[in-house]
Amino acid sequence: MKVRVFFHDRCFDGACSAAVFSRFFRAKIDPSAEFHYTGLAHKASQLFDESEFDGDANAIVDFKYTPSDRLTWWFDHHQSAFLSPDDQAHFARDVSGKKFFDPKFKSCTKFIATVTAQKFGFHAPDLDDLIHWADIIDGALYPDSATAVRMEAPAMKLTLTIEATNDATFLPHLIPMLASRPLAEIVADPSIQARFQPLYQAHLESIDVIRGHASCRDGVIFFDLLGTGMEGYNKFIPYDLFPQGVYTVSLTESSYRTKISVGSNPWNHPPRMHNLATICERYGGGGHPAVGAISFEAGAHEKARQAAAEIVQLLKTQP
Repeated sequence: MKVRVFFHDRCFDGACSAAVFSRFFRAKIDPSAEFHYTGLAHKASQLFDESEFDGDANAIVDFKYTPSDRLTWWFDHHQSAFLSPDDQAHFARDVSGKKFFDPKFKSCTKFIATVTAQKFGFHAPDLDDLIHWADIIDGALYPDSATAVRMEAPAMKLTLTIEATNDATFLPHLIPMLASRPLAEIVADPSIQARFQPLYQAHLESIDVIRGHASCRDGVIFFDLLGTGMEGYNKFIPYDLFPQGVYTVSLTESSYRTKISVGSNPWNHPPRMHNLATICERYGGGGHPAVGAISFEAGAHEKARQAAAEIVQLLKTQP
């Protein structure tokens, strides 16, 4: 059986979700399944290409819902999982027993592990460390910002490598490793080290770039990286530089989009917080209550800057 697994691209939780789903499917559905992996990114344009749903079974993990008749399995934990009320109603009518949603989970990896254990009796003890770290990383459950920024744990090294890759073949190669090998062993693999070491050096340099572009006013850290050539960054750097900050709003760009990232400081939460997913939804984005993002067309700098300025002003007020 050919199984096409779509996952949140360039995301540790997305890759781990695909790995846990694959182990479950092989253990409980078809031991001889042949897996093909496709990363999905949030874009201002169409998210799904119907022609890519070419498996005998098609799964989406850690990404938005589609009402496609070709979708067989679906797991997600984002508040903004549905593109429209019609999509949400379509999901509510589903009786397949193969589509699952719960935004209370910190990570989709833990969600998949929990659902497949409860409903299908699946458990792979060798994946417990992977599931544990996916929950820490996607839920920002680090004890402090230094732990997140220094990247000493194997899972943190893999997160950097996953988030920074521009090679479409890398994650389809990595996911089977995540499904079958310990994290420390994967990180020690020469093919991973060859990717990680230059990325780690770039990570250290990105700290200086953000320091030079960022400011913190009224609890909101803001920086505009458009035109710097820096496509992504460790999202905890701003809180390490400005521990007094409550929120971060930043602008980055890639070949296919201009992006606003909106986050909150896990170590400096006031009693009441804005719901960042709800704010991002107003501009066509989404995410979780504590972190969200918005994608605009590539080159839409002024449109993105205007939206970012509005969000900064909103976050300076009480929710």
